[in-house]
Formats: sequence, C-alpha cells, structure tokens
Amino acid sequence: MTIKVLALCGSTRRDSLNRKLLEVAARGALDEDGEVTFISLADYQLPFYDGDFEQEYGVPEQVRELQGLLAECNALLIASPEYNGGYTALLKNAIDWISRPRKGGEPGVLLFAEKAAAVVSASPGPMGGIRSMLGMRSVLEKLGAMVIPQGFSLGAAHRAFAEDGNLVDGKAGTEVRSVGASLIRVARQLSRQ
Repeated sequence: MTIKVLALCGSTRRDSLNRKLLEVAARGALDEDGEVTFISLADYQLPFYDGDFEQEYGVPEQVRELQGLLAECNALLIASPEYNGGYTALLKNAIDWISRPRKGGEPGVLLFAEKAAAVVSASPGPMGGIRSMLGMRSVLEKLGAMVIPQGFSLGAAHRAFAEDGNLVDGKAGTEVRSVGASLIRVARQLSRQ
C-alpha cells in the first residue's frame, strides 16, 4: 500500500527556509516509497476563522478542497515557522478551518484523528523554531493525530542550505530525511491496524 503524505508549510514566503526544510524531510518519505503532495497556503486565501462568519456564509469552498486533500492522505508533514515564539496564524487558521464539519456533516476533526503526523521547523535563530514545533505538535495531538516522536528544528537556517536545496551539514540532512522516513513507517503500521 502506498502511503500518501500531505506536506504543508506554515509560511508562504517565496524563499521560505521552512519550505526548504519540508522538502528535505519529504525526500525521506519518498525514500520509503511514500507519495507526497505539497500544498501552499498561498493558494488558499482563507478568511480568519470566525464562528459568526461560518454561520452566515458557511465553510468556504477552498476549505472543502483542503478537507478533501487531507481525507485522501494517510499522513501529514508540517513545517512550522516560529513567529514570536509560536506557530504562524496562517497555519493555525488553516487547521481551524479544516477541523470544521465537512459537507456531509461529519466532523472535520476526524480528518486528523489517528493519522500519522510529523513536524519540522527552521529559523535563523539558534533554537530553530523549536517552540513553534512543540506548539504545533500539541495542536495536532489535540485533534487526535498520532504525532511521531521524531521532529527536527534547524537553527541558523539562513546559512544551512546549499544551492541544490540540500543541507550543508550532511548529518543534519540525514536526520531531517529520517523524519519523513519515520512518518511513512508509522503511517504504514497505522494503516495495517
């Protein structure tokens, strides 16, 4: 069985360090014969979640698209940038919307439930966005995702990438790829249960 991974970055910057790190982690998933679908939140112009907005206008069609993409996947791989010590509003907003009831009325939170998930983070700072990564892990666990123990926070990320997109430090590159590989192995085990 092919394990399908939805790869999502909490930054929409053109030269996002987190997007680069996500791509390295995804290579590990591909090494384990996983199938990876990258999405950019820049392609989904979502309003900030508001219960009154939802009641008046319903769930936006772009949220329905995101719900459908997540429904088709066995695992979720997230790169979570750190803004002022936490995850980005863009990323949290997308997750909040996805968790809303689906078109047929079933709870959107079930899209996360018992799905394997992994989180990585990159930052120019020395801690590599670890606070964001830990916060995002908590959000995913609250939604019922099985967040794997492996994660990676990349400090001094602005100096960490070679022109070809690989990490300059080969050992770090191997560790990041192992996050993606471990995600596939855990998702495979979950799919057999």
